[in-house]
Amino acid sequence: MPSPALRRALTDPGPRPLPDEVSELLEKLAAPPRLAAHLRAVHDVACSLADWLEKQHPELAFEREATLFGAATHDIGKTVHPEELSGPGSAHEQAGYELLLSQGIDEERARFARTHAAWSADVGVEDLLVSTADKVWKAKRVTDLEQLLVDRLTAASGQSPWEVFMALDDVLDRIAAAADGRLAFQARHPIHD
Repeated sequence: MPSPALRRALTDPGPRPLPDEVSELLEKLAAPPRLAAHLRAVHDVACSLADWLEKQHPELAFEREATLFGAATHDIGKTVHPEELSGPGSAHEQAGYELLLSQGIDEERARFARTHAAWSADVGVEDLLVSTADKVWKAKRVTDLEQLLVDRLTAASGQSPWEVFMALDDVLDRIAAAADGRLAFQARHPIHD
């Protein structure tokens, strides 16, 4: 039975709910309530990015469900390293990947726990979307990361890099404008039960 604090973090009004599979996994792992709230916020932003991408760039093939699962689980390693919920650290990345594998999640979906903080030109567009959602949910903009996304969109669409940049910048600005509400939602939920 999940703690009342975790249940609230998973069900309180606010960002879209997590996929059932992820909510059940967080309950099974007795995840910190703050982590569940954070994952909801990032998942919500990833949903908005995926919606925009499907509408504005239907020519770019990407796995929506994998992207949303990745956003919903990217920091799951913080169940093992809860100190990283309130402080710096990257131990949760490999720990999250291993934790997901131990729970029967295949490597293709578990990878986001490792790739969300260290992106490169050779990762999939899904990884770039998860990484972008993990930044812009709190209104943080990362030029190098966004440029990788612009490059993918430009190659797929045939539009000029400037056109693609302006459209992406616009949607990220709109998402970032709601960061205070997402931050307040996360802060309402305790790190520990």
